[in-house]
Amino acid sequence: MNPFQYVTAGSPDEAVSLIGKNGRYLGGGIDLLDEMKAYIVSPDLLVRLDFASRPDKVRSAATEDMSKYWPAAPVDSTWIDFNITIAELATHSEIQSKFPALAQAAAEVGSPQIRNVATLAGNLLQHSRCWYYRQPDIACLKRGGTTCYGQDGENKYLSLFSGCACVSPIVSNAAVALSALNAVPYFKSDLAKTQPYTMPGFYHEAWKNPAAHHSVLPPDAFLVGVTIPPTRTRSAYRQVSEKNEFDWALVSCAAAGNVTGGKITDARVVLGAVAPVPYMVHAAHHYLEGKELTDEHASKAADLILKDAKPLAQNGYKVPLAHALIRRTLLALNP
Repeated sequence: MNPFQYVTAGSPDEAVSLIGKNGRYLGGGIDLLDEMKAYIVSPDLLVRLDFASRPDKVRSAATEDMSKYWPAAPVDSTWIDFNITIAELATHSEIQSKFPALAQAAAEVGSPQIRNVATLAGNLLQHSRCWYYRQPDIACLKRGGTTCYGQDGENKYLSLFSGCACVSPIVSNAAVALSALNAVPYFKSDLAKTQPYTMPGFYHEAWKNPAAHHSVLPPDAFLVGVTIPPTRTRSAYRQVSEKNEFDWALVSCAAAGNVTGGKITDARVVLGAVAPVPYMVHAAHHYLEGKELTDEHASKAADLILKDAKPLAQNGYKVPLAHALIRRTLLALNP
């Protein structure tokens, strides 16, 4: 790890004013410190985001001063602060009640020790866990090299879908759940007004750019929160890992929609750990519209989602795993 300076910011404005050209924001620090130890990144300054923590980290967006953000969040949305811990997300009664997919996704993150420290922002912004990217002695395609070693190397945990040569998958549980829930991330920046994103849109750059983990942000930008609209009243998240605890997902799935009389409308199904982005296929959403949530219809939706999968030498097992997970997650939406 290279030398760096460390400072604590007392407010969002102070944090943005301090960050400079080669600084990095520090929340829980789990992913950032790992990258610094592996010499993947070497910031000159770490700005600790140690603002006075308000007790209502989950609240109505109507209580937030939305004039600070661009664009303003819909007032009927739920606002979630960036620094809520993953443990708080998993156990928050309002999240469990209104957005169970997010609570379930948070409960699957790491170990209790990690969940007590890791934040929502850190989970959404974490970088690749591909072992070629994490090796300090390997210049893979994602780190500026010319070769994605995962294509022909050890690729058991890598993508089934990719829009570019890199096959490193997204590993954020929260990104998968929030994509299904139509959440919107909000950023603070003095250098530029960051464009409004959908959650899938925020990661879209990684689909076409091997070096990207998410969309390009101004160097002083940081995630201040997300909003979730009340448009989908039923949601669920499921994942399969090699170990029951403290392990990354082999495949994860979030589904959300409205279910009335056993029929689903406004359906969203999102896969994680199979692509560099939260992966969804709109043809499957169109197919599900107005359908009863039966195993037959869920299976057909899974077929549509997985029809373009291109398994690598060692990860073909992900296809039937994802198929089963899609069916189970969709059926979990039944009241």
